[in-house]
This record gives sequence, structure tokens and C-alpha cells, in this order.
Amino acid sequence: MKDITTSESFSSADARSGLIVPLMEEFYTIQGEGAHTGKAAYFARIGGCDVGCHWCDVKESWNPDTHPPTPIANIVANAKKYSDTIVVTGGEPLTWDMNPLVDLLHEEGIKAHVETSGAYPLTGSWDWICLSPKKTAPPKEEYYLSANELKVIVFNQNDFKWAEEHAKRVGKDCLLFLQPEWSKREDMMPHIVDYVMKHPRWKVSLQTHKYLNIP
Repeated sequence: MKDITTSESFSSADARSGLIVPLMEEFYTIQGEGAHTGKAAYFARIGGCDVGCHWCDVKESWNPDTHPPTPIANIVANAKKYSDTIVVTGGEPLTWDMNPLVDLLHEEGIKAHVETSGAYPLTGSWDWICLSPKKTAPPKEEYYLSANELKVIVFNQNDFKWAEEHAKRVGKDCLLFLQPEWSKREDMMPHIVDYVMKHPRWKVSLQTHKYLNIP
């Protein structure tokens, strides 16, 4: 792969083709949410998102121009030093073409997980897809067919009905999680517990990394 400097614009052909991505941060940590909670993995947070959730806790990821254009080979090389699993998150990573990154990860024997709203076309042959739908930009149909995990963020009690609407559309083997929005966790957690006990196909997801004070 040719060398790509971090001074290039995201309007370049390499950016559009997925050979570089706006990398906000990358780190090795413990997965704190959903089906893989407690497992060690390398994380790559990709900049760029126009879904616009008002409660987003990484709004600094939204503008891709504030994050350095990074060759995907760099991300893969760094991930390989730490783990056989990478979690690609954002922002909204599927803003960009993820085929080149996922293919390169697989060439190096690294399993590729993604956390996405599903608002953009699905690219990449992922080993695990966590679909976390947002009301401002509903998922595309292809995500319902491919999702391994549906994680719905609960901000208020209306979100339970909204969660069920999405649960009807995913595959029968898709795991279902309800997770309180962090600022509402004390208010909503009793309602989530009650709901899961009455509807046991759902599970509770917590942002355990925040309780553990790790990235």
C-alpha cells in the first residue's frame, strides 16, 4: 500500500475508497457493552457522523476534518500488536467504505467487529455487527438481515416500544439488548430491569467501562 500522509483531504480518492479514514483514537481495552462485555479488544474510533443524537457522548467525533487522515494499514498494524479482535466504532464508521479495512484485518487474522447506527450502506464482511439504531436516521434494511446484536439505547419509556419495532425486523438469532443512556441510567434502570424480566428475550447492557473508569 502506498504511503498516505495525514495532510490529505477527505475529498481525495483514497479517502472515498476507504484507504484512509479519519481516526479519532485507537486503544486496547475491555469491551464494556453488549454481547462481548468483558472481553479484551482493540478499538478504533472513526470520525465522521451526521446522525446527530442529542445525547451522544462523543460529539467530538462528528466532524471528520478534526481527525487525522490515517492509512488503514497503520490501524491494522497497531491492532495486531495487541489483539486478534478489533472493534470499529465512531462516530459512524460506515460513513466510509469499510471494505478495504475489513479485508486487510482478515488478511492478518484479526476478527472485525463494528458498532453502527446502520444509517449508511453496509460495507465490509464483518465478523460481528452491533446495530444500535437511532431515531434521527433509521437503519437501512440490509442491517436487519446482517445484525448479530441489536442494542437499543433507552432514554425514556417510549423507547421500549421503539425497541420492539426494530426487534421484529432482525433475524431470529440476533441478540437483543437494552442499554440506559448514561445520563438517564438512574432513572431508567429500574424500568429496564422490569421490562427485561417481563420480556426475557431481551438482556440488559451496561456501559461497564464507565463504571470501571477505563476507555
